[in-house]
Amino acid sequence: MEILARYFCLDTVMIDVVLKVEALPQRGGDAVSSRSAVTPGGGFNSMSAAARHGMPSVYVGRVGSGPFSELAMEALGREGIDIPIAADPESDIGFCVVIVDEEGQRTFVTAPGAEWNLRASDLDGLVIAAGDYVFLSGYNFVYPQLAAVIAPWVVALPSDVVVALDPGPRVMDIPPAMRRIVLERVDWLLSNADEAGQLTGADTPEAAALALHEVTGRRGVVVRDGAAGCVVAPRAGELLRIDGFAVDVLDTNGAGDVHNGVFLSELARGTELDEAARRANAAAAMAIGRFGPATCPARDEVSRWFTEFS
Repeated sequence: MEILARYFCLDTVMIDVVLKVEALPQRGGDAVSSRSAVTPGGGFNSMSAAARHGMPSVYVGRVGSGPFSELAMEALGREGIDIPIAADPESDIGFCVVIVDEEGQRTFVTAPGAEWNLRASDLDGLVIAAGDYVFLSGYNFVYPQLAAVIAPWVVALPSDVVVALDPGPRVMDIPPAMRRIVLERVDWLLSNADEAGQLTGADTPEAAALALHEVTGRRGVVVRDGAAGCVVAPRAGELLRIDGFAVDVLDTNGAGDVHNGVFLSELARGTELDEAARRANAAAAMAIGRFGPATCPARDEVSRWFTEFS
């Protein structure tokens, strides 16, 4: 089935400088990386996942001028992702140093760049139709200059546009008033268990999903729970536990983005909710067995793997 809805991603595209180490060094110490990569990350991860699952994708962000922007634009082009906003001629996009330990957990240090220079006129020029999906990251609202542009635009979107938000690891750095404004417009809240717990104070993914549904998630809430899969709250007081898949973990960087992109593209395709979540679990499980952030497999590959484990 062809997906007609488009995936508009406001999560910023940066370059990930990925370093795999046995363990983080002590302050003032040193560590030798056993593996490294320089690759587009951030919003590219979920967009590439959606695109590989057949959903037309659009990057709603600014690239720049320089080697990092050239690397990002080349990768976006390979995935068939549109870039409607003009590049910044005076600065390059930012980068993020991603340190991955032997357990696959990652630590970030971010240096922003041209992606911060989004303007209200850039958003006003977009044509977003009924049924399209708009994907947001908590990072869109952590930085005041981006939040001032994006928040009023999101709130004003028609109700027939599906808005999804992944609050991200800095969710508690978003000013509470801003969180409330954005959450009231969100249709799908997509979070990992740690961030959902921070938002709600709940000590289980199930309790967090139910609590979040009370303040957001007009269509539903998904709480990702690592190898255990995910919990979906499609309606107030209702829970679905969708089991995960046991795999050897190489790198968890970008796994949540893969889950988000696949889940939303499956919903846009018309896939039933429980199967959409299972497919997202499967794609994320496959991705963490590969090194690097944008490691989502293609939909036919997920279908074969999904069938074998079902």
